[in-house]
Order: sequence, then structure tokens, then C-alpha cells
Amino acid sequence: MRNLKLRVGDGTSFGDNSAAIAFVYDDDLDARLDALVPIFGEIKPLHRALLKGDAGEALLSPAAAKPDVVALKKMKTGGELSPDAFRSAVAAFVKRFAKEDVESIHVNVPDFAPAREAFGDDATYFHQTFVEGAAYGAYQFDGYKEKRNDKPELDVAFYSEDVESLDDAVKRGSATMQGAYFARDLQNEPSSVLTPAEFATRVEKAFEKTDATVTVFDEKEIAKRKMGGVMAVGRGSDNPPRFVVVEYAPKKTKSARTIAFVGKGVTFDSGGISLKPGKGMGSMKADMGGGAAVAGIMKAAVESKSPVNLVGVIPMAENMPSARAYKPGDIIETMSGKTVEIDNTDAEGRLLLADALAFVSERKPDAIVDFATLTGACMIALGDFVAGLFTKSDDLGNALFDAGLKTDERVWRMPMWDDYRKLIDSDVADSTNTGPRYGGAITAAKFLEQFVGENVDWAHIDIAGPTMPHKRTPYSDPYMTGFGVRLALDYLTRVAP
Repeated sequence: MRNLKLRVGDGTSFGDNSAAIAFVYDDDLDARLDALVPIFGEIKPLHRALLKGDAGEALLSPAAAKPDVVALKKMKTGGELSPDAFRSAVAAFVKRFAKEDVESIHVNVPDFAPAREAFGDDATYFHQTFVEGAAYGAYQFDGYKEKRNDKPELDVAFYSEDVESLDDAVKRGSATMQGAYFARDLQNEPSSVLTPAEFATRVEKAFEKTDATVTVFDEKEIAKRKMGGVMAVGRGSDNPPRFVVVEYAPKKTKSARTIAFVGKGVTFDSGGISLKPGKGMGSMKADMGGGAAVAGIMKAAVESKSPVNLVGVIPMAENMPSARAYKPGDIIETMSGKTVEIDNTDAEGRLLLADALAFVSERKPDAIVDFATLTGACMIALGDFVAGLFTKSDDLGNALFDAGLKTDERVWRMPMWDDYRKLIDSDVADSTNTGPRYGGAITAAKFLEQFVGENVDWAHIDIAGPTMPHKRTPYSDPYMTGFGVRLALDYLTRVAP
């Protein structure tokens, strides 16, 4: 993957091997195109006709002293513009250019006013979506290819009449995308490389020389703390489990609030004794998507100097079948003291989260948000690009829902009625680890709920669908997506002092 430089444009010449991206709103299209002529040169009738067509795109080859190629994109107004529209469009163009010999890309950000209906009054976030789109478009996971994209650094410059908002957006967007890149790199890594120990090491290295501290529990410390869920899941593998805690407190602003993020970190899920079908099992290298998201959230929050106290907890294990593996019919005791009858060893992530939720609840944070690739049932309910949101807290649920609409990392709230708790009752333990086939995403959330401390607001986000590659946007395919980083960063702005 090419190194990427994101910056505010300084008005210098375009240089060799350069490309530009410009957007025009569909209202009074010809006049808006005329305004671009002094920048990019003549826009011919054919190009104008292409922009007026359904595709709404045209590629120009300007005269000398202009960029080598200009990509023009028509954007619809009047309520048809989504908060993700510019992010996706920029990502698509940059994705195309980054594979070629383009050395610099110049992104012309249009007037904010016609986009106000989609973005409210947040001009900075409007600008930030352009920055995020460029970073998403440049992303590749090609380090294992013989012919990787090792072209020179890709310089991406942004131009806007609102320089103050743009400058802030580049800073925020760059910090956010550092977290998103970190999460995606972790998710896309082969499980033979990213064992629990290696996962923990990478998290440690990511926070060296930062204001965050990282603590790693090895298998002996995990056993000492009686984290029976983590121990059981990790027992069948030759790669022992890890339990990682990342803590951050802002130096300049003393925050009275503490938000905890918890992420499922199953580095590979074979299903254990309840073995999964072979087809598609390779994608289970990303069953640590929740843990990767939390690592990325913490990375972005630290880089952006969040004013909120934060704790990130990632229980890590590999779920493998062996003579030592835990089995259906076993009863395990979790860190909380609650016991679980094992019905299916492929419902392992909730056992890791049970210990992690009990652990972080002891710190009495103001809110806990967990991310987990937990159930296929959630994908059946919501599709592959929306995450399930489970909480009894209206304030927390509304904040996360609104953050999802703004960032386009959308969540949909599911019921948490106590009727569902009865579906995981056990005759021999405090609960089973699975319920019946129907309502599986909800019974999984009800299982987790019992390990959250009293009087602590908690939300569970099932990201089984949107963490995996999907074709809804140009930047969510073909790699694991890092879903949750942008969502959580926006949520933190809503609870900041």
C-alpha cells in the first residue's frame, strides 16, 4: 500500500502525474461548471452532457499547467444528498488513481450551503468526509503480494473557501483514519500471523510514546483472575489467550466522565468442537473485528486528544478443536462468579465478553459500549451493512443511533425485553451460552447483560455484518472494513464535557 499524505492545499502548481477531483451540484449545473473553468480550463459540451446524464461523471484532459486529468462528479441536492455521498465519491476516484502512477491528487471541496440539509450546521464534518474518503480510497492490504503497490507517496491536497473548517477537518480526519487503518490492518491480517500474543503486541506498540498506557494479562494472569470464559475458549489452541487493557486520560482537560469500550478478540473461530462448515471459514480471521475496532477507536481518540477518560478492553483467544478444548455440556465459572452451561462451543465470543464486561464494570465507568462480531442472526435481521444496537438506556441508544446516521456507520436498535432472558435459562447453571434459533442476536445480548455492573449504562453493538467486506460503498470492498471507529469517535464528541 502506498504511503499517504493528507494536507490542506497551498495553491502551488499541480506538478507532474497529477489528478484533480471536483464536484458540482445539480442545481444550475452550467453556471457551476463555468466557475471551474478558471481552475481547470475549458469544459467541452460532451463533458457537460456526460455530467447531465445518469452517471453524472466526466474525465477531462486539461491543457498545460493544469492537472493531467480532472474527474468531475455531479452531486444531487434537494434532500437526495446523504452524509456519505462525498466520502464514497472521493473514495471511488482515489481508489482508481492510487493504483496508477498518479503522484498527487487535488480535491476541490464545493460550497457547503447546498449540503446543509445533509450535514446540519457542521461544516467541519462536511469537509472531514472528503478527507476520510481519500484515506479509504487509498487503503490496500497488499503486503503479502509479490507485486504490491509500492509506488511513491500519494500526496492528497484539499481546497476550500472555508480554510478554517478545512484545516480542522484534515486534522480530525487524519486522526480518525489512523484508527480506521489500524483496525482494518488488524482485521485483514491472517490468523496464522495475528495470534492473541501478536495482537496484544501490536496494540502495545501502537500506543508507545503516547498518553495511553497498555496492560497485557498473559494466560497465567488470566487464570489468576479467574476469567473462566477467556480460559475456556483459549484452552483448545496452542496459542494462549491474552487480555489487553488500554487506558487514557486527557492531560489538558480533567474529565469527570469515563467511557469504556470492550471488543471481542477471537483471532480465529473454527467453532471449536462445534465445528463450523468449511465454506467461508477463512473469513473467521476477522472474528476479532470488535477487538480491532476498539484498538482503532482508542488509537484515534488518543491521536485526536479526546477530552474524555477512556478504557479499552480486548479479551483475545483462538477458538480451536483439540483434546484440551472446552466441550458442549461443560459448565464454566466466569470472573463474575456466574456459571454458564455450554450448549455450543461456536458461541464463544460472548464468553470472552462476559469476563471483559465484569472486569471493566468494577471500574464503574459512566458507560460501556461493546463491539462484537457476535451473531449471524443479526445479519439475517439487518443485512450486511447495518449493526445491531442493544441497550436499555435511551440516552446511550439515541446518542449511538444519531452518531451512526451522521457517520454512515449505522446501527438499529433491537428489543431488550426480559422475556428473552428466559430463553437462555439452564437447569444446571446460571445460564446457557445459546438460546433457540429464533431471536439469536437478542438472546446473545441478554446473555451479556447479566455480566454488566448495576447502574452502569451499557450498549452492545453486533457488527457481524458491517465488519466484513460488502459492496454498498467503494471503500467497504474488498477488505475488512474497520466498522465502528468513526461511529465511536462521533459518539465521544456527544458526551465530551
